Amino acid sequence: MCCDLKRRFLLLYATQKGQAKAIAEEIWQQAGAHGLEADMHCISEMDKYNLETEEDPVVIVISTTGTGDPPDTAHKFVKKIQDTTLSPDHFAHLQYGLLGLGDSEYTFFCNGGKTVDRRLQELGAQHFYDTGLADDCVGLELVVDPWIDGLWLALKEAFQLRKQKEGMSSDAVSSSPSAAPHVGHEINLSSEVQNLKLEDERAKSSDVLTQKLVDIHLVASARDTEPSLVHSVPPVSQSALNIPALPPEYIEVQFQDTHGENPHLSSLISEGATFEVPVTKAVQLTREDAMKTALLLELDIADTVFDYQPGDAFCVICPNNVNEVEELLNVLGLSEKGEYFVCVKVKQGTKKKGAAYPQHIPERSTLKFILTWCLEIRAIPKKAFLRALVECTSDAGEKRRLQELCSRQGASDYTRFVRDSNVCLLDLLRAFPSCKPSLNLLI
Repeated sequence: MCCDLKRRFLLLYATQKGQAKAIAEEIWQQAGAHGLEADMHCISEMDKYNLETEEDPVVIVISTTGTGDPPDTAHKFVKKIQDTTLSPDHFAHLQYGLLGLGDSEYTFFCNGGKTVDRRLQELGAQHFYDTGLADDCVGLELVVDPWIDGLWLALKEAFQLRKQKEGMSSDAVSSSPSAAPHVGHEINLSSEVQNLKLEDERAKSSDVLTQKLVDIHLVASARDTEPSLVHSVPPVSQSALNIPALPPEYIEVQFQDTHGENPHLSSLISEGATFEVPVTKAVQLTREDAMKTALLLELDIADTVFDYQPGDAFCVICPNNVNEVEELLNVLGLSEKGEYFVCVKVKQGTKKKGAAYPQHIPERSTLKFILTWCLEIRAIPKKAFLRALVECTSDAGEKRRLQELCSRQGASDYTRFVRDSNVCLLDLLRAFPSCKPSLNLLI
């Protein structure tokens, strides 16, 4: 092998709310272990890369927003490649792989990724790896994890193919130009996911959280034969585990025992006015066995004054349950600091690429305000979060189980006991009592 063969690839992400960026960062973190270097940029940073002259493989992670639109960060890029004056061979030199994120509950599933993929093909670009379309309706990780697993072999084969071509050129071997053969390692992931039938057991009140904890321990009582959230059985319990890389810490939190007022709720949104209005009616539109619950909400806006047109969209800010916030403070050992103001800073020397102040946290607010209004404590924990919880867990058995749930070998257990069971942060902290995460991890 030529010692000076470049092992770099260009990694671009286009994100609306941070999910595509988080997945790109995971790829960036894993690249080094495979002897590769990911040159990662937001797709909007067009001054830092140039696809017209790019010789290395390109990996694109892109989400979808609105009614099938590319993210705001991709608008400039999409406008550029949709220039009708570009020739059909404009990107004939380009080798790329694309991972699209979407939600099949919406009509134009993954249309942001499909738009970019289709246009790059029209301009002559070639896939070195099959396009993946991840569906948040059933779980992005069902496509994302195997897509990333297969990416490394596809990249290495793309580098090997380029080396062979360069060798042929240096030996003056004449041949007619042909498109690079497509390297297909993965099955059609998106179509496979569409065939999955996953039940969604939804938490509808704080009482359900308590009942889920009881259910967890009832299932665990049969631990000799059956797996549960807190217990595994062979082959998972006896397997060597492939777990994700530990996400680098990038923020630090300090408490300030000072007086003041929390920010107005308007600070939680990027633009527009905010109004506090009551919900006067809620009707469930979907059946109990639907993938996701759809509600028809009726809001009383009689006492508000604002202009709107049919088709306008608005943002709804919902507080977390007061009792759950109090319990979380207690579990974290922070009950006495609920009214303390929180100072969040980017950690000096962090290894996280592009680390920045978290935009969802107001610069001056109390801990209780943050847990009530700024964090989605009912969200289903991602595998990367479970991986971080491993480092906060003292009991060896609990630590091993958390490792299993975030590992490749424990993928089915994660789906069954975390995602399908609608497990949230409080459920995990109850089930794994030796796990004591820090506040900076939750933020």
